[in-house]
Amino acid sequence: METEAGQGATPQDDDRTVIALVDDDRNILTTVSIALQAEGFATRVYSDGEQALSALLGNPPDLAIFDIKMPKMDGMELLRRLREHSPLPVIFLTSKDDEQDEEAGFQMGADDYIAKPFSLRLLLARIRAILRRSDARRPMPIEPGELAPEVIERGRLRMDPARHHVTWDGKPVSLTVTEFLLLEALAQHPGVIKSRNQLMDAAYPDDVFVDDRTVDSHIKRMRRKFRSVDGEFSAIETLYGAGYSYSDG
Repeated sequence: METEAGQGATPQDDDRTVIALVDDDRNILTTVSIALQAEGFATRVYSDGEQALSALLGNPPDLAIFDIKMPKMDGMELLRRLREHSPLPVIFLTSKDDEQDEEAGFQMGADDYIAKPFSLRLLLARIRAILRRSDARRPMPIEPGELAPEVIERGRLRMDPARHHVTWDGKPVSLTVTEFLLLEALAQHPGVIKSRNQLMDAAYPDDVFVDDRTVDSHIKRMRRKFRSVDGEFSAIETLYGAGYSYSDG
């Protein structure tokens, strides 16, 4: 593992997917880095945004994980400045449970948002999914024996789970991994009401608890994204007191 200074790449970087971690919490850096290395990733770690920015631009990893609340340069500013030059996939990992922070991060181009305390299983699942759908230089392959998931077509919606790619009327809609999994759970069974608990089960591992507001927030953001390409979008229906359903009519 590299030091917090993030000086250069390790020799193993040449044949492993590289994940950069940016967090001022040394325990988080160490714990997550060890877990990622155990899964076959190479890691680079940085203790603040200022330190990380030039390294991320000069020697890009395949994916980066940012904390939001950091000294010198916080995660939001780091993402803003990174997006001026790079489409590097980014996951926010933060203790701040604030929908406004999530919204700002997604508007600036974050790929997903995971709150502390977090599940390493969830983090690994999100990393693998984002790498598969991204243009990273070494996307994650389908595991041996694993069948490529079928493309879902429902009316004007087209979803490609293997690439996490979504279009509406042929126009691309950029969804986070969580949003994609929620939409996939709905679109697989048009007209069937899915409760919030069922949607949570589809989007999160068994050992991760999220409340109803989290699911509602993801659905609200997802609708806004579809309405940005089709102002009349209404395929995701709310059944008050019951949950949500997808209509392809």
